[in-house]
Amino acid sequence: MSELTLTVMRLGFLAVLWLFVIVAVQVIRSDLFGTRVTQRGSRRDSGRQQTAARQAAPPQQRAQQNSGGGGGRQRRGAPTKLVVSEGTLTGTTVALQGQTITLGRAHDSTIVLDDDYASSRHARIYPDRDGQWIVEDLGSTNGTYLDRSRLTTPQPIPLGAPIRIGKTVIELRK
Repeated sequence: MSELTLTVMRLGFLAVLWLFVIVAVQVIRSDLFGTRVTQRGSRRDSGRQQTAARQAAPPQQRAQQNSGGGGGRQRRGAPTKLVVSEGTLTGTTVALQGQTITLGRAHDSTIVLDDDYASSRHARIYPDRDGQWIVEDLGSTNGTYLDRSRLTTPQPIPLGAPIRIGKTVIELRK
């Protein structure tokens, strides 16, 4: 082998070794410090997010949102807000306006959970055609619990029933 080939192979090996070290340091850093939770912006930003969520919804859900199903008149005794009752976001309230609410560690989630036991796309809460709210686990690692039972299929949420995701507990309230 020529000396030039040997030098190129050494430099290539050194580059791959440094790449491995940099990736390992980034993984350790994210495990130690977690993800950065950003606060939601102004009302103008939330309007953009609702528009983006509506465009990303499945066609049946988009038709339901456009026709006002679930978002217009609510039946008597129906929940009007989603409240975080335990966890780092205790006291956070989200108004239920007929749109899908996503829960997880991802920055584009409606409720961003800074919890080691939450997946990036952990669960979603959405209205059905009857105006009842449904919770669905999105294939999370640690599971979503509705009133102490682990979800395996989408389930309707009774008023005041706790939804547990890691250390965070969420409830539907009037």
